[in-house]
Amino acid sequence: MTTSRSDPGLGRLNHIGIATPSIAASIETYRALLGATAIGKPFDLPAQGVKVCFIDTPNTQIELIEPFDDTSPIAGFLAKNPAGGQHHLCFEVADIHVAIAGLIAKGARVLGAPRIGAHGTSVVFVHPRDMGGVLIELMETPAGH
Repeated sequence: MTTSRSDPGLGRLNHIGIATPSIAASIETYRALLGATAIGKPFDLPAQGVKVCFIDTPNTQIELIEPFDDTSPIAGFLAKNPAGGQHHLCFEVADIHVAIAGLIAKGARVLGAPRIGAHGTSVVFVHPRDMGGVLIELMETPAGH
């Protein structure tokens, strides 16, 4: 993939983020209704204000996201959507800083500075108003992928 300072070099869909009031209940739903078997162990990501669990599918992952506490950004989403639902799409990029520079140059709003996400690599979010109503997470491609 070739990138320039104005082209973020959009990569593969890494995961679909699903907000949920209960990771445990969501795991059971994906297991019982869709036959999910490759389910990671839930873990806390307090710096992001969330609890996370990944479910592997043949071509991507589902990221279940539960609020860590009442100050979690997911808590606000669940207040509007009590049953939960699709929160974001995450795409890989080769270089997060190139992606951010390209987006800003094109007038998109990047939400905050890069931070370490659930996969241990740098992530940043793009405002949903700039992406047709969809919250987009860009994640620097993990080493070895």
